[in-house]
Amino acid sequence: MKICPVAEYCGGCQYQGIDYPSQLENKQKYVESLLSNFHCVEKIIGMTDPDNYRNRMQISFAYDEYHNVISGYYVPSSHTIVPVNSCMLCDEDINRIYISVKKILAKYKISVFNERSMKGCIRHLLIRSTNLNEFMVVLVAGTSRINSQDQIINDIIRFNPEVKTIVLNINNRHTSSVLGDRNINLFGKGYITDELCDLKFKISPNSFYQVNRRQTEILYDTAIKMADLKKTDVVIDAYCGTGTIGMYASRYVEKVIGIESNQSAVNDAINNKKINGIKNIEFYCEDAGIYMNRLAEKGSHIDAVIMDPPRSGSSSKFIFSVNKLLPEKVIYISCNPETLKRDLKHLTSRYIISRIQPVDMFPYTSHVECIVCMQRKDR
Repeated sequence: MKICPVAEYCGGCQYQGIDYPSQLENKQKYVESLLSNFHCVEKIIGMTDPDNYRNRMQISFAYDEYHNVISGYYVPSSHTIVPVNSCMLCDEDINRIYISVKKILAKYKISVFNERSMKGCIRHLLIRSTNLNEFMVVLVAGTSRINSQDQIINDIIRFNPEVKTIVLNINNRHTSSVLGDRNINLFGKGYITDELCDLKFKISPNSFYQVNRRQTEILYDTAIKMADLKKTDVVIDAYCGTGTIGMYASRYVEKVIGIESNQSAVNDAINNKKINGIKNIEFYCEDAGIYMNRLAEKGSHIDAVIMDPPRSGSSSKFIFSVNKLLPEKVIYISCNPETLKRDLKHLTSRYIISRIQPVDMFPYTSHVECIVCMQRKDR
């Protein structure tokens, strides 16, 4: 991978200029420094081809000091945009579509939205891809219609025939969030379809979906094999999101219960369940800790809990509910080894760690994923 010309300012690739084997070695040492006191850490699983792995690009727009429109990434913890023409982490076709859309918006002199004056138009551009060669373009604007909208749509389709849907997302709030709540479908069905672990998933503009499809399949497959699930098992998929890992696990067990507090994600999960014809999984919009506490009070039997919390880790209430419900196994998938370490201190009061497996989901960044498999101690 070539060194990105704006890596120093962008901050998105902390490991730019470091060869991939050295990146993996650094991540291995980092995980070991945090978790080796719990159990030996297995060799990190890297990627065969670590370049251009992201299936999602998110670009922001602004004016420079000369009132020229610029587009790129925000410098971390700032509102300053670093102009970029391509991203070395993103799918090469996504980069090509980005340049095309950028030129089209410039051709029609589309203005940039200003949060303070609440005037202008374009704020962000979101592009998503799938392994079925379907692409989504989301124009995030502060208005419900873009000047020359029909011409812009026609040009995007004409120059990028692989774009299957174009969506206008309206975000006219004072917020750091990229997407607003309202979507207007301008072309296509408003979603694209991906295949992951031999399952199909609808991806809409607001859907949470793993950005590294190739490594996600390895992550999930490794986690399920570590869990050693049985056909008679009842499994809880906590923090289930759109249900990806729970649906993958469903083929190995009797029943999966997916718990997620975000209603939009639950709606996506229910739709994906129907698309794949899965009968042995149910999704509920609720706090996972509260749900599991209720099961514990009823004396319900759960064989395994798969948990994949956000970077902040699990809440103390959730960990309390795990230790109260006491499933035979806990499979903790973590995107932050530091909060993982914190949570394991509490979980190991009732559980013995049997395996710790790091997985590199985000090459050229400092992020590393970990799977921890735990077995319940004798009561």
